[in-house]
Amino acid sequence: QVHLVESGGGLVQAGGSLRLSCATSGRTLSSYTLGWFRQAPGKEREFVVGISRSGGGTGYGDSVKDRFTVSLDNAKNTLYLQMNGLKPEDTAVYYCAASSRWWSEVVRTAPRDYEYWGQGTQVTVSS
Repeated sequence: QVHLVESGGGLVQAGGSLRLSCATSGRTLSSYTLGWFRQAPGKEREFVVGISRSGGGTGYGDSVKDRFTVSLDNAKNTLYLQMNGLKPEDTAVYYCAASSRWWSEVVRTAPRDYEYWGQGTQVTVSS
């Protein structure tokens, strides 16, 4: 089992920034396919950004490209999501996800591709 814990969510004004963190214990995140997803009330879970196994590649959803940046700090075994230029439509619960199923350096973009999920952290952007 992989226990993922997100943190860093909160309330921010439009145009502001937040940095989310995803941490785990007893596992090395770099050995997993990783991703951030978000879900707003009444909407499907949406792909935000993903990192392929071993960090060989990254991919961003169209709605966040050029505003969000993902990074993996191997020393701290922590996955980050730096969110800049936040918009009200970014309001959602953000989830960290991981998978051990994919033995290739390919970014996975579908929720069904991930078997491990954190509890989520709320991000609210006011207008």
